[in-house]
Amino acid sequence: QVQLVESGGGSVQPGGSLRLSCAPSEGTFRYDTMAWFRQAPGKEREFVAVHRRSGTHTYYAESVKGRFTISRDNAKNTVYLQMNSLKPEDTAVYYCAAAVNRIISSAVADHRMYNYWGQGTQVTVSS
Repeated sequence: QVQLVESGGGSVQPGGSLRLSCAPSEGTFRYDTMAWFRQAPGKEREFVAVHRRSGTHTYYAESVKGRFTISRDNAKNTVYLQMNSLKPEDTAVYYCAAAVNRIISSAVADHRMYNYWGQGTQVTVSS
């Protein structure tokens, strides 16, 4: 079964930057919609950002807008999350998610719409 593989997590001080990457374990598998979610201890999984091949390409959660940037390399079938100006409240396990079909704009933040998930990568922001 195709899985998503995340990399790039780690520990950083407040104000620092990290770049996460996500690619399918099988390189030829194609998705329309790829997204990042995160889950902090004791909290529900929350939407971070999404990139779609068609239509309006990107959406962001209000809490990360202006600090995080999602991008995609279609040739490598890889999605990235550039995280700048990190805050302690960004500490969480970050998950990559994907769907073969395009997810409508009103539903991109709903984790139930995604068929494929990675194992998660820890991001810790602390001084």
